[in-house]
Amino acid sequence: MRKYILLAFSALLIIACTQNAKIKNEGEKEMETNPLLTEFNTPFGVPPFELIKPQYYIPAIQEGIKQQNEEIDNIVNNSDEPSFKNTIEALDYSGELLRRVSSVLDNLTSAETNDELQKVEKEASPIMIEQSDKIKLNEKLFARIKQVYNKKDELNLNTEQQMLLEKYYKDFVRGGANLNNEDKETLKSINKELAMLSIKFGDNVLAETNAFELVIDNKADLAGLPQGVIDAASATATEKGYNNKWVFTTQKPSLIPFLMYSEKRELRKQMQDAYLMRCDNDNANDNKEIITKIIKLRQQKAEILAYKNYAEYILEENMAKTPEKVYELINKVMLASTKKAIEERTELQKLLERDGKTFKLDYYDWWYYAEKLKKEKYNVNDEILQPYFEKNSVREGAFMVANKLYGIKFEKLDSVPVYNKDVEVYRVTEADGTGIGILYMDFFVRPGKKSGAWMTSYRKQYKENGKNIEPIISTVFNFARPAEGKPALLTFDDVETVFHEFGHALHGLLSNCTYIKLSGTSVARDFVELPSQVMENWASDPVVLKLYAKHYKTGEAIPDSLIEKIDASSKFNQGFATTEFMSAAILDMDWHTKIKDFDNIDVRKFENESLKNMGLIPEIKVRYRSTYFSHIFQGGYAVGYYGYLWAAILDADAFQAYKETGNVFNKEVANKFKNNILTKGGTDDPMKLYIQFRGREPKIEALLNKRGLN
Repeated sequence: MRKYILLAFSALLIIACTQNAKIKNEGEKEMETNPLLTEFNTPFGVPPFELIKPQYYIPAIQEGIKQQNEEIDNIVNNSDEPSFKNTIEALDYSGELLRRVSSVLDNLTSAETNDELQKVEKEASPIMIEQSDKIKLNEKLFARIKQVYNKKDELNLNTEQQMLLEKYYKDFVRGGANLNNEDKETLKSINKELAMLSIKFGDNVLAETNAFELVIDNKADLAGLPQGVIDAASATATEKGYNNKWVFTTQKPSLIPFLMYSEKRELRKQMQDAYLMRCDNDNANDNKEIITKIIKLRQQKAEILAYKNYAEYILEENMAKTPEKVYELINKVMLASTKKAIEERTELQKLLERDGKTFKLDYYDWWYYAEKLKKEKYNVNDEILQPYFEKNSVREGAFMVANKLYGIKFEKLDSVPVYNKDVEVYRVTEADGTGIGILYMDFFVRPGKKSGAWMTSYRKQYKENGKNIEPIISTVFNFARPAEGKPALLTFDDVETVFHEFGHALHGLLSNCTYIKLSGTSVARDFVELPSQVMENWASDPVVLKLYAKHYKTGEAIPDSLIEKIDASSKFNQGFATTEFMSAAILDMDWHTKIKDFDNIDVRKFENESLKNMGLIPEIKVRYRSTYFSHIFQGGYAVGYYGYLWAAILDADAFQAYKETGNVFNKEVANKFKNNILTKGGTDDPMKLYIQFRGREPKIEALLNKRGLN
């Protein structure tokens, strides 16, 4: 009997071992076929999106961390004296696999996410943060960096190398390298928790945005809405499974046209309130508690690193440098814009009374009556303009401007992997055919895409052993999807958004830097918006409009009469637009400078006090309420939303350089801008770069004139 038991046990053992070997072999096979673990065997090295499965990310990240740790160990254990090449340069080139994998994950969780990817993101984030902290708190590594930094004056470094050394040294100091062990552990814990809270904040905003639907089944409730808006709402209803109905959402392409045109005041209020109350409904998607935790943790981080508050910590690396300087600028503009907005409010009140209405203008009336007044004054509105701004024509207009300014060309690629069928891909080259990079363009709103518009990269430009590594750049938008068989007609705001993000793309594509850390858009937060915002000027320039704004049916260029109306109306409602923006910029600054009791933060109360103190009139609501202010609680714009205004001063002044020559395509000015701004990335001080382009520091007058605020 014992013999049979032993035989049976042996048989089971053999089966178990065989099964384990089979599992192991399958696991190894899966590891071998994980496309994230190998060089991308695709045209131009773009990600093989169709091959990447959610379960591949974590193993690839772990392997990337393993490889980077080996690279860091090689730097730390190098017996040679620390030098720029064996320490700083080696550090910059480390982590290539990890960088490649994380860029794909980060970009897809923004543009094409789902439940599986969100789970992966939550698992990957603390691992990535831990790795970042492990490097920045590596005492031996910092000791080598410090040795190189202390003898920087003896090294005969070029400007880019000096900047790279400076950046790494500061990054390590600001990352806690000089802290004691207890504070280092606290900082690591804070960073990890902040990362998780940021992800949860964004997930809540996306869920809340997707959750709201205004379902209309009575055609009378569509009164005032243009046919294109109605068609888009019908298409949305069909996608969501509603028959013979119309659905409006809090996505901007649906929300804004509804507020502008709907004659149903109670429905405008319902839509506006749904947008304003996102993540502030005391439900599972509520972000108030998350905000209190984020603000408290940021303050703790600042104090551990010896800063008075988080604003001082962030601004040290920006052009503005101090909270006082930011407040000085934004308060000055807020005062001018509010004064203008009050004048606009009076004019709108008179208009509605002239229409026989007896109520007082409210926040959900502003868009509607402003649009009526604009049409009355200038006989122009989106419905009139949109036929000239078909999506493809606008895209080609942006390409045309880049060609005339910088000589570059764009060729559509149809056989390159994409992450969604809507995505377009372009090969970008010099005039002689020399490769520059790859550009992805993703235009339409969908449930798995976060709101807003942005530029990002799957691979940044840099140079390795003298070889230029071409960038892979992506621009992402959230424009209204046209009904089946209909053209995608953009509003003029949409047009400016295309040119804006395309400006960011040019910054990434035309980068000519050696080091990854400094290339492309890796610049001060209040400088990064210059290349994007300056491009918006070409979108509305009369000369340029004639070249790209073509009627989608007839192909005829936009008439001079409409161009004149666009120009005449460019300063219309700028009090509202600037005040709405400035209130968000001030709210951002207040969150990071004015909290007194971090253990008893009341989000609604603090926000209301901030808006009241800045003098925001009740008929205008802040552009982003705190609970969905993703720029500062999810993205990288905390203490940086003012940067759009800072860059607006730069862009108005920069475009003036072209206007002064009488030619918006002036090659000499364009070459100066390209060679001193677009190609330089973060290789030099941003103000120095601007002065090299313009010949002087920027002046605020160009912006005030442009917006009619002076």
